[in-house]
Amino acid sequence: MVFELKQTLKLTQQLVMTPQLQQSIKLLQLSRLELVDTVNQELEENPLLEDRPADSDPETDVVPELDDMKVETKTKEITGEGDGKEDFDWDGYLEDFGPMGVPYSRENVDAPSFENTLTKTSSLSDHLLWQLNLSRFTDVERRLGEQIIGNLNSDGYIMATPEEIAFLEDVDPALVEDVLERVQKFDPPGVAARDLKECLLIQIRLLDIDSPLPEKIVEDHLKDLETRNYNNIARKQKISIDDVKQAVLLISKLNPKPGLLYNEERPQYIIPDVFVFKAGDVYRIALNDDGMPRLRINNLYKEIMSGMKNNEGEECKTYIKDKLQSATWLIKSIQQRQRTIYRVSESIVEHQIEFFDKGINYLKPMVLRDIADDVEMHESTISRVTTNKYMHTPRGIFELKYFFNSGINRVGNTQQIASQSVKEKIRQIISEEDNRKPYSDDQIVDILVDSDISIARRTVAKYRESLGILSSSKRRKYF
Repeated sequence: MVFELKQTLKLTQQLVMTPQLQQSIKLLQLSRLELVDTVNQELEENPLLEDRPADSDPETDVVPELDDMKVETKTKEITGEGDGKEDFDWDGYLEDFGPMGVPYSRENVDAPSFENTLTKTSSLSDHLLWQLNLSRFTDVERRLGEQIIGNLNSDGYIMATPEEIAFLEDVDPALVEDVLERVQKFDPPGVAARDLKECLLIQIRLLDIDSPLPEKIVEDHLKDLETRNYNNIARKQKISIDDVKQAVLLISKLNPKPGLLYNEERPQYIIPDVFVFKAGDVYRIALNDDGMPRLRINNLYKEIMSGMKNNEGEECKTYIKDKLQSATWLIKSIQQRQRTIYRVSESIVEHQIEFFDKGINYLKPMVLRDIADDVEMHESTISRVTTNKYMHTPRGIFELKYFFNSGINRVGNTQQIASQSVKEKIRQIISEEDNRKPYSDDQIVDILVDSDISIARRTVAKYRESLGILSSSKRRKYF
């Protein structure tokens, strides 16, 4: 076998994404909060970027020279006889004190924000450790109690077995069981349970009720309780269905997740990217620039470069040029992002004009290609634009992807209906049902046929589950 080395010329075309194009694509798919974080990070790393004040004119804004900056001092003189108490403005003096008792001037110094005056909420661990420290425990028992509290999940259930804690602390498992039993009597009731059954039993025993039936139902018929098979419970316990209902009424008031009372999660508020409002008979679109940094190039570095001679500061010039190019591309990419969001939002409003006028029942089926063809962009670009972007409309705040729905055929009609409209129809049907006789999925299919909507039972079940609605057996109420 003979190997030969040859040189050949080959001409090919290859699509290469430049760093600038990658940056534009990345900025396009960022949410509003992520974009603000990215811009703020770039402001820290790139000295040529600066945040332009909101009241400045981008056309005439210039960086002031150091010599032109002047410091003004203000003095206030109190005149009057004696010690000045007669002419002193006591009302204004009291108003100058902030909510925490710290004086500040309304003119020169900002008051502390409301968030800075709030206290930290107590977590589940803090609440339980506070009770542990108030209880009479030995040092070893207190250490075991801290281990138990440290192994609780957000629902308040213990995730480690007593044997594991005993092995970790090198103690007898019986001692861990004793400490666990004492911790289970802490507030909130039902905390530190191993499972749902133990959680409910702890709460029932703390109630100290006369009837043993609720405890027996939780102990022996938890599955029937979940499926609401009260007849089976009455038959096995040889009691009337009314007695079962009375016991179940008490059990239903117990908390299956006691730890959620001290949940530390905070609500995340949505800041819309686009505002849609109606002016006369026309819907107008406005981008939300509130809170977004207004970027501009710092002219000071441009003057530094112009003051350098040709043969000096080459390394400095190269650094400034690189940062200038990066800053310019960032500003242009953000401007392009805003223009793209505006065009896509404008197209969505035009396609879904009946939704804005009449409501969700008039939401049209729409796919990414419909908007892509309208704005002459690729579908992948539309997908990036509509991800984690929100629109504030007269009918509420919606994610841009909300307006993209598959179509469902109507009975005897060529016009389709959007899947979101069908979901809303199912939600309305269930909200108007009799709680003692809830509709099954098959019955909902028949009701939808009366509205010229033909879908399968499994589709109804899928839409119902996406709405967070339980099945008919779990929606039934006996009292």
